[in-house]
Amino acid sequence: MKSDVEISQEAKMAPITTVTNQLGIDPDDLEQYGKFKTKVNFDPTASHQDGKLILVTSINPTAAGEGKTTVTIGLGDAFKELHKNVVLALREPSLGPVMGMKGGATGGGYAQVVPMEDINLHFTGDFDALTEAHNTLAALIDNHIQHGNQLNIDPRQIVWKRVLDVNDRELRQVVIGLGGRTSGVPRQDGFDITVASELMAILCLATSLQDLKKRISKILIGYTYDRQPVYVSDLHVEGALTLLLKDAVKPNLVQTLEQTPAFIHGGPFANIAHGCNSILATKAALAYGDYAITELASALTWVPRSLWIL
Repeated sequence: MKSDVEISQEAKMAPITTVTNQLGIDPDDLEQYGKFKTKVNFDPTASHQDGKLILVTSINPTAAGEGKTTVTIGLGDAFKELHKNVVLALREPSLGPVMGMKGGATGGGYAQVVPMEDINLHFTGDFDALTEAHNTLAALIDNHIQHGNQLNIDPRQIVWKRVLDVNDRELRQVVIGLGGRTSGVPRQDGFDITVASELMAILCLATSLQDLKKRISKILIGYTYDRQPVYVSDLHVEGALTLLLKDAVKPNLVQTLEQTPAFIHGGPFANIAHGCNSILATKAALAYGDYAITELASALTWVPRSLWIL
C-alpha cells in the first residue's frame, strides 16, 4: 500500500494554466507561483453566474484520519468523473499541525490536492505574510508606548499577542521589554499560532483590499488606564498592515490528483473564528464552477468587533 506522500509524488500534474483555461480565467488575472500554483485576481463584484454550493461538515474521521478535507476532495473528483464543472474551495494547512501529530491537510490516499509538499509548507506565503502583519502590529503598539504613549494605553491591558505558525509551548506565556529604557516597558505577553490570529479570520471574511483595511481598523488592541478601548484605527496603521497583506488576500488555485480545480485560501481555527476558507475562495469557486464544494470545521461562537459584518 503506497503512502500519501508516495501517491502525491507520483502524480502527473497538469500545468496550472491548463486548469485555468478550462475554467475560462483570463490569463491577465493570474499571478503564477511556478508551474503548478497561481494566485487569481478575482473580483467578486464582477458579473458572474453563481453555481450551486455543497458544504461538507461534521463527520467522524476514521482511525486513519480521513475527515472533511479528504471527503470534500473525493466528492469533487467524483463530480468531475461525471463530467460536471466542479471547483473546490479549501483551507490552507497550518505549519504547526503539519509538523505535529495531526499532519498535513491536503487530503489522503488518492483524494489529495497537489503539489502536496508546497501546500503544506509555506505554499504562496500567505501565512508568512499574516505572521509578519500580526507581529508588526504588536511592535507598533509597544513602539507607541515607548515614545510617549499619547493614547494612554495601559501595558497591563494589551490584548494583542504575538504569533508564530508553529506550536511552541515555551512561548505561550512570556515576559517582554527586559533590558532597560531602550528595550521597552516590561510586561507579560505571549504567542498564539498564526491561524488563531484575528488577522487570519479577517482575511478570510474580507471581500476586497478596501474591506480588509476597514476590518483591520476595527481590531481591539487593548485599553487605556481609564479602561477605554483602543483600536488599530487609533494608531492609524491599518494602511500599513493592509499593505503587508496585499498579495495574501488573493485566492490560490491548485489541482487535485484528478486535476479538479481547487481554490485553497486561508484557514482560521474554528475555536476562535468561523473555521473555513476565505469568502473570496468560495465566491471564486461559485463563479467558475457549476458546483462549488467546500468544508466547514465548526460553528462560530465568538465574534470580535473587527469581524462584524456591517
